[in-house]
Amino acid sequence: MTRAVSRRVRRCGPVLALVLGGAVGGCSSPDGTLSPESPRASPSPTTATPAPRDPPRDPRPRPVSIAVAGDVHFEGALASRLRRPATALAPASAALAAADVAIVNLETSVGSGGRPEPGKRFTFSAATTAFDALAAAGIDVASMANNHALDFGRARLPSTLRAAAAARPGLVVVGIGADADEAFAPAVTEVHGTRVATIAASVADQDPTADRTGAWAAGPDTSGVADAIDPRRLLRAVRRADADVDVVVTYLHWGVQGERCPSADQRSLARRLVAAGADAVAGSHAHELQGDGRLGPGYVAYGLGNFTWYSPGPTGVLTLTVRPPRTPAGRARVTASRWWPATIGAVGLARPDSGSAAAASRERRVALRGCAGLG
Repeated sequence: MTRAVSRRVRRCGPVLALVLGGAVGGCSSPDGTLSPESPRASPSPTTATPAPRDPPRDPRPRPVSIAVAGDVHFEGALASRLRRPATALAPASAALAAADVAIVNLETSVGSGGRPEPGKRFTFSAATTAFDALAAAGIDVASMANNHALDFGRARLPSTLRAAAAARPGLVVVGIGADADEAFAPAVTEVHGTRVATIAASVADQDPTADRTGAWAAGPDTSGVADAIDPRRLLRAVRRADADVDVVVTYLHWGVQGERCPSADQRSLARRLVAAGADAVAGSHAHELQGDGRLGPGYVAYGLGNFTWYSPGPTGVLTLTVRPPRTPAGRARVTASRWWPATIGAVGLARPDSGSAAAASRERRVALRGCAGLG
């Protein structure tokens, strides 16, 4: 199963070609102008009509920008932000909306019904307008593969899935589903003719006072989150996506809370994901920023920290410039990275840094890159 993001896709007539797989009327080009259909000459009775051929791939495809940020929830002072979802994430929305594809982790249960999971120290809840708030901020993909998505149990999950399916055009929720196939299904966004797949999964620790990811794992006939404590299914999903699309992004909930350096498990899994075909690997869960940089042919951002959260601290948006493959057998490559430095204030929102604060953020990033062993 593939979930198609409707924002920034090539359109055929009044419907989305990516979603429906067919065209009604003329196809529009990326700049929105119609491509007229050329009249066809009647074939000669003695001449066979040649079969149509796919157009050759542009030898210099346009780069794609992909923005990734960390954990978002609407607890405490942030709860009131959902009364006006159109501006709930301002002033951080501009850094996300500027990218072709923007991805965050939605670290909360969403919807109605259910009751708080017994024994959990923290249980988070948000109204379905949380999805509207993400879409309004320019976010294309929200991962819910994390240790708070089912804080109110599986009884709430049907309302979550209904709300996600009805979310504003342009937003797709991944990492959660009615079964494992749905939970591991990628969101596919088409940008300038380049197809970008985003796959989400949770590899969070199993501390019973903080986490329920293993118990919440989606199965063949069980709803839940995409759990990758055993990463084999995740690696298969990455390989499949790599065969079908141009750019593969994997967003993970992983690492050790409070740690600024990635764990040995994170490093090992990152190497396996890049080897399987992931062009970019990003994640959160530690509630701290961790290093980002090159890992072989891929790019890894181990920890993006908090982004919209009730705890003040450093944050930011990482935007990657990705060059699509130039041949069908080629591989995408991150050619540049840009950091939007910010700080979460007392009201839980990320506000851009300037001056000495921005310089300190850049220095912190360099230090974390060294700790992560990335180039």
